[in-house]
Amino acid sequence: MNLGYLVTRAARYWGARVAVKDDFKTLTYSELEDRTNRLAHALSDLGLSKGDRVAVLAWNRSEIVEAEVALFKGGFTRVPINARLSEDEVAHVCRDSAVKVLLTDQAHLAAAEKALAGADSLTTLLVMGDSYETALQQAAITPVCVDLNPDDVMVHHYTSGSSGVLKAAMQTARNRREILRKITFRSRLFPDTPEVFLHVGPITHVSGMALMPLLSQGHTNVILSRFDVDHYLSTAQREKVTQTYLVPTMINRILAAPNRGEFDLSALKMIRYGAAPISPARLREAVAFFGPILNQSYGAGETCSSVTILTEADHALAMTDRPELFQSCGRALFETEVKVVGEAGQDLPANQPGELVVRGDDVMAGYYNAPELTAPVLKDGYYHTGDIAYIDDTGYIFIVDRKKDMIVTGGFNVYPNEVEHALFEHPDVFEACVVGVPDQDLGEAVKAVVVPRAGIDIDSDGLIAHCKDKLGKFKRPHSVDVVPELPKNDAGKILRRVVRDGYWAGADRKV
Repeated sequence: MNLGYLVTRAARYWGARVAVKDDFKTLTYSELEDRTNRLAHALSDLGLSKGDRVAVLAWNRSEIVEAEVALFKGGFTRVPINARLSEDEVAHVCRDSAVKVLLTDQAHLAAAEKALAGADSLTTLLVMGDSYETALQQAAITPVCVDLNPDDVMVHHYTSGSSGVLKAAMQTARNRREILRKITFRSRLFPDTPEVFLHVGPITHVSGMALMPLLSQGHTNVILSRFDVDHYLSTAQREKVTQTYLVPTMINRILAAPNRGEFDLSALKMIRYGAAPISPARLREAVAFFGPILNQSYGAGETCSSVTILTEADHALAMTDRPELFQSCGRALFETEVKVVGEAGQDLPANQPGELVVRGDDVMAGYYNAPELTAPVLKDGYYHTGDIAYIDDTGYIFIVDRKKDMIVTGGFNVYPNEVEHALFEHPDVFEACVVGVPDQDLGEAVKAVVVPRAGIDIDSDGLIAHCKDKLGKFKRPHSVDVVPELPKNDAGKILRRVVRDGYWAGADRKV
């Protein structure tokens, strides 16, 4: 069950091949094997045992790949932290998961030091390019491969989900193996020519789900620390990238670039996208530009990997005979069971909207130390997604709305309550309601609708700046509308859906 063994095997098969390449270094499979063994030993030398938590906080770089492999090898639980979270949120994650060691980069050192001061369990920071390298140099190089049981928790994947509270979805060894199976079953095993996969989204999260499947087959991973259109396209051209993962925001920005046609992308043969909605019109433009190489996936941190896929052939069909498929997230993938249920949990017939639920070996074990949050979403063996969808007669799934009010902006989840809490700390705000509004670039943008205190003229830019120290960048309002009052029900509760619907008038779907 230890997926780290697959990298050891890959180093034996393809030792001289490039495994990982970033802005700082290039690692062959042999070098990756040696460094991950050293890191696993270094963590053991710090007193860590199987199951102990190790957090990773950094912009994309090769050390994140090393950490994933090494933590598998040593049987440690990885706690990937979104590099865009605020310092307070980072400290919360470290306390909540009882993290013992935090791997970080220089850019996040202040947040790491604040977490060190505020989390009793956290004893050690290893800074990439500094103490991290020293620890590796001092550690043994002998192979490491701790025995794992299928139910051993390997990852604490933090998500706000439908509750708005940062909590850890526990991903087990079985869950992570299922990710590998799902991705590799569509590809040819042991290819003579390696794929070159370009990672530009956070590899601590969605983009990184492909790492172990790619490494197990001897493919090359090129990692960018940030997304910039010219840098992305020039890298894809220079490295002859064959596969990549993009969120719709990135696709939107590439399509909007006036010089997009100046780059040779002929090596590209697969682009997977997901994490947020994208308009059918923009998808048509993407297929016309990139060619028939796009496929879409749908999943969540709680499902650990994709549960549906809209294939390249589906996209081609949407361009000709079935244009409505551009609004679908595809059909159930591999062994995953996906269905739609009513309020009483009953199965619903085709084309009738209800809540989308998922069952399979990749569904999480539950939320760490939060049974009260786990019970509402894991029921009768199914994960309840909170998405409202229908399934047509041929099995295509169409998500039409969200049961809860979560906002998906640029591929990241934002829950309105946490933004409203920050707004309410501003002395000029009397009432606030946060909603997602249509945005061609981000899918949804965070909109704050506020009522000022009597006699106050609110400075919208100042209000957004106020949120800077309280929220991660992707959670801050993109814009503020000031109104004299907000709609309420008879009990005085703000009617968020009424506020939201005003911004979605005329839209084909409300997501």
